[in-house]
Amino acid sequence: MNEHNLISTQTLCTHYNIEISFIDELNKMDLIQIEIIEQNQFIHPEQLGVLEKIIRLHYELNVNLEGIDIVFNLLEKERDLKNELNNLRNRLRLYENE
Repeated sequence: MNEHNLISTQTLCTHYNIEISFIDELNKMDLIQIEIIEQNQFIHPEQLGVLEKIIRLHYELNVNLEGIDIVFNLLEKERDLKNELNNLRNRLRLYENE
């Protein structure tokens, strides 16, 4: 991966006024993925939205990291269930049109 396509975690910490240990905890909990290149930590730009949601939940709503993990797991399950429901509706429409 090209380092130019990544964002330094140090830059993120400065921009969002958060500790690097917060980013490390998120990585340990697999809420975000960190790339390490030449002993520097980077994050993919696609993960910025997730990081911003986590920061809001943690710092503005005082949700602990375990709670954030649960919220993200529930949102993923909801997304999966919606996809399954749509697939079943599409299959049902096939039978109804016959």
